[in-house]
Amino acid sequence: MYRYDEFDERLVAERIAEFSDQVQRRLDGRLTEDQFKPLRLMNGLYLQLHAYMLRVAVPYGALNGRRLRKFAEIARRFDKGYGHFTTRTNIQFNWPKLVDVPEILRELAKVEMHAIQTSGNCIRNVTTDAFAGAAADEVEDPRPWCELIRQWSTFHPEFSFLPRKFKIAVIAGLHDRAAMRTHDVGLELRRNEAGALGFRVFAGGGQGRIPILAQEVSPFVPADQILAYLTAILRVYNLAGRRDNIHKARIKILLQTIGVDAFRTEVEETFAALPKADLNPPEAELARIRAYFHGPVLPAQPPRSAAFDHANLTNPAFARWARHNVKRHKTPGYASVVISLKPVDGVPGDITADQLDQAAEIAERFGFDDIRSTYEQNLVLPHVKLDDLPEVWAALSLAGLATANAGLATDIISCPGLDYCSLANARSIPVALAISRQLGDPDFQDEVGEVRINQSGCINACGHHHVGHIGILGVDKKGEEFYQITLGGSPDEHAAIGEIVGKGVPANEVAPAIERVLKLYLQMRQNRDERFIDCVRRLGVEPFKEAIYEAA
Repeated sequence: MYRYDEFDERLVAERIAEFSDQVQRRLDGRLTEDQFKPLRLMNGLYLQLHAYMLRVAVPYGALNGRRLRKFAEIARRFDKGYGHFTTRTNIQFNWPKLVDVPEILRELAKVEMHAIQTSGNCIRNVTTDAFAGAAADEVEDPRPWCELIRQWSTFHPEFSFLPRKFKIAVIAGLHDRAAMRTHDVGLELRRNEAGALGFRVFAGGGQGRIPILAQEVSPFVPADQILAYLTAILRVYNLAGRRDNIHKARIKILLQTIGVDAFRTEVEETFAALPKADLNPPEAELARIRAYFHGPVLPAQPPRSAAFDHANLTNPAFARWARHNVKRHKTPGYASVVISLKPVDGVPGDITADQLDQAAEIAERFGFDDIRSTYEQNLVLPHVKLDDLPEVWAALSLAGLATANAGLATDIISCPGLDYCSLANARSIPVALAISRQLGDPDFQDEVGEVRINQSGCINACGHHHVGHIGILGVDKKGEEFYQITLGGSPDEHAAIGEIVGKGVPANEVAPAIERVLKLYLQMRQNRDERFIDCVRRLGVEPFKEAIYEAA
């Protein structure tokens, strides 16, 4: 896990002091809201429909017990008793009072956390695979590279005022668990034929009004030159990206306008001219960062567990949870555990202060004090002994965190929508709750199997609806909320943008329409091994379109 050094401590302390003064000037009227807006955004503070919202950076999802307990304290003291995890692995507090924000930031600094670069036209929080360091398919742990990028990008003087926000994801496995190609830059850690470590580099991804998947810019950049290559990409974008139209300012529009070949040429020419010795980190610095990520020492365990096998055979509820929420670990005798934040009748991504405290205790007791926030708005315990899984399940059950639905129909990714966000056109939470209730029968979810349902309350696509197997977009039509449905999207290594099936449906029809789609899939799949997304790819959207509108 990353740790503050003396530079981080001074930087964060200075920023808090500066922002405290700015808040005071806003409170006593010396700053108008328009003058205050760019200042608060640089500190992760948004003004939503009913209150301010503070977005806290969780670099590459890395958490531990101390940090979760601090979140719980903040939720109790300064909010309404809960927080909300996002698709960028950050946590948001939706109800802080402006006067309290400097104190919240001081509390966060005590556990080496802040809200810097969680908003504004800068390089945002770097994300990665929540199973990093535990996944069997990874080339190398990607987190040291995420940390290197975090240090390089924080308050970068050249890239603090980009044409638009800029998001980077890093993966290291055969399976993309971080939606890499939806980012402005995606980095895939790999080895070349000679065994050298490097990155396959993608650029120009993004969702919103014009959803585009990132395209390959370089098949291989040596790992120790990645900061220079990122500098080249950002320099080209910073100079050529549009600043006259917020809707056309992202790097994806630049690539779409000039073409990937021309963009690649400009990047390579810029890269060639850079003083790489000044940009690339010395090996000693890489070694220092890597030392933070050795992970826990995992004592040797038998590859099988009598306790796990007994619980699996005798307790159907545990067996269901283990089937869906327990994932393979690279070390025999261990597993990774998904903690679902998607109970039926629960708001996707929300977690109470009590649950934060309970998750902290479980992580410390059973998970080597390592817990991650995920792209799917859940939590992960990356390292758990198989022998401990029955106790982990029991503790999670007491906390209301043992919903056995990871990757299933009720594991819905959703933005908060019009209940909170001033940019939204439609509500998301009531629709997500209705879908969860409609599809919540555990046996039905088991039968359907893996399916991603993503929902956004506006075209900004914070719920990543474009890459859901089933995507839902809320739109406003003359004051009435309708929901446009897409099918066939995917965020993984087979990334795809979903296809719009037709006109929007009213809010009360969304959940029944999705249920009809999934029931049709059960009838039309070739066998139980054919997943929903594979069936849609084989048949196209037309058969499912009829199911969506059959009641219309």
